[in-house]
Amino acid sequence: MRTLAFCTFIVPVWLFSQNTISVKVHNVPSQEGKINVAVYDSDKTFLKFEGVVKTSSAEAEKGMVTLRIENIPAGEYALAVFHDENANDKLDTNWLGIPKEKVAFSKAKMHTFGPPKYKECVFSIDSDYEISIEL
Repeated sequence: MRTLAFCTFIVPVWLFSQNTISVKVHNVPSQEGKINVAVYDSDKTFLKFEGVVKTSSAEAEKGMVTLRIENIPAGEYALAVFHDENANDKLDTNWLGIPKEKVAFSKAKMHTFGPPKYKECVFSIDSDYEISIEL
């Protein structure tokens, strides 16, 4: 009976544990604007505005910026990062849709003809996690 009571209490705590992703963004070219990070948890919604699980932003600093994304459950995620130089809260693109602002992804780089796929960027977390991304 004690074992059952113990498991009934411990399992829900373990299932709902929340984690923090620390994102170190390197090669920030200037202190203009801010650095934005979007967290995705699905191939179907990757890089879609309505598919964002969580976001974070910080003032840009030349060199490196660290952001913390808190209250993330264990699972698989992919990150998209961009340097919003003019602080208009959107990724500015040219008439072809090519980003005018620096863009980066977790575990993958921009391809010649577009962004990487979710499966190229995905990583798993089950505790606090730290990742470095080159902008």
